[in-house]
Amino acid sequence: MELRIHNLSKTYANGVRALNGVSLTIPNGMFGLLGPNGAGKSSLMRTIATLQEPDAGTITLGNIDVLTEKDAVRQVLGYLPQEFGLYPSISAEVLLDHFASLKGIRDGHERKLAVEALLQQTNLWAARKKNLGGYSGGMRQRFGIAVALLGSPQLIIVDEPTAGLDPTERNRFLDLLSEIGENVVVILSTHIVEDVTELCSNMAIIAGGEVVATGQPADVIGELRGKVYRTKTEKAALAQLKSEYEVISSKLVGGQPVVRVFSETPINRIFQPAEATLEDVYFHRLSRRQKPVVTA
Repeated sequence: MELRIHNLSKTYANGVRALNGVSLTIPNGMFGLLGPNGAGKSSLMRTIATLQEPDAGTITLGNIDVLTEKDAVRQVLGYLPQEFGLYPSISAEVLLDHFASLKGIRDGHERKLAVEALLQQTNLWAARKKNLGGYSGGMRQRFGIAVALLGSPQLIIVDEPTAGLDPTERNRFLDLLSEIGENVVVILSTHIVEDVTELCSNMAIIAGGEVVATGQPADVIGELRGKVYRTKTEKAALAQLKSEYEVISSKLVGGQPVVRVFSETPINRIFQPAEATLEDVYFHRLSRRQKPVVTA
């Protein structure tokens, strides 16, 4: 099943233009939607998930018109929003059974099997009788994906799923997403470049409500290959470097700034060639945008 988005636009009542002519083709597998906070990612996710209407454009999922056949979409959709509420005094097993019933799994035995399988898959079986109020952030996220997986969805949307997770929980959650993404369309919306680099076979960068790059990560990175240089510098010299070169990023390594710059022509002096990364592309694309980033 393939998701096709064509010329999608959305302006909110307060005048904020959250989406501006977004077009994407998303095949089966993990698809990374990368962008800064306020880029329009959540607006796009909510629109695909039938939670809001666009002003213009079309979305199709296979043969389903997402904008006019909302019930059909919801039958094959699993959605994990950035923020979601849970009943803290109910166990994971009981609440997941309740959600399974709401999802349309009426047969008690079938529902029991589905709940057990999902708790096993999300590594929550040992904590199935524990109240959700006692779950860690990572456990809550894994429970959220268990809810999203009810009914064997063909399209799964996860919005900023690893934000705030510790490294162990982040790796566990990414492994789970990777396993899920083998046979269905999974859209991973995030501002964390590493999540997309490690997981996704296809991706897009969105900023200011517009798609500014799309393709396979290796191909997207290829546009900067041979054009990235790095150097260590002193804090006092950082402003001068930024005035002389097109700086992609700078960060402290061992207390000393390390600067990465873009150049179409070879530069030597204090610089050394650097292997281009997806993070370089991300910051390069964002720095070249003239339009302000919108809040979505």
